[in-house]
Amino acid sequence: MKIIKIAVTGGPCGGKSTALSYIKRTAEAHGFRVLTVGETATELIKGGVAPWTCATNATYQGFQIALQMYKEEIFLAAAKTMAADKLLLVCDRGLLDNRAYMTEEEFFSCLASRGDTLDGYLRRYDAVFHLVTAARGAEAFYSTENNTARTETPAEAREVDDRLLLAWAEHPRRVVLDNRGDFADKMARLGDALEALLTEEEQ
Repeated sequence: MKIIKIAVTGGPCGGKSTALSYIKRTAEAHGFRVLTVGETATELIKGGVAPWTCATNATYQGFQIALQMYKEEIFLAAAKTMAADKLLLVCDRGLLDNRAYMTEEEFFSCLASRGDTLDGYLRRYDAVFHLVTAARGAEAFYSTENNTARTETPAEAREVDDRLLLAWAEHPRRVVLDNRGDFADKMARLGDALEALLTEEEQ
């Protein structure tokens, strides 16, 4: 079985939900079975586990990393039991998203406490797709209404987007999808990048 694993990230209101559906359709057209690991932060925050309810932000981020890793490993183990020649595992945000919400000292302290490494986190994903927030270049479409866990102002959304770009900067195959053109153009560029990845991995 050929398994490809990607992370989809980006600032608030970047089109991630639509992108996840687009990725699924595109990969299935290439004959891939698609599994999606849901966003861990939204799951925890909606359940009452949040940076402002835990002892410290670093404590919360440690919990989020642990749950994210566990979910990814469960999905990967399940994938290996399935009758499929080709499988795409899509992570709605990846482990390095947490880095954007911590100081570098906190992040590397968390890694050390778990026996993890930055290189290990980077190598978990064959590619990373970053959807730039609508608050940068498509401000008229920025909204917080479709996610109750999202509270950022446009200025805060741009700051989060920048931190996420820095968090994933070392990944060798990161595709940044900005807001030039319209949203259909953004999705078309996503499709082109995904098809290039799938075609390359199939060879």
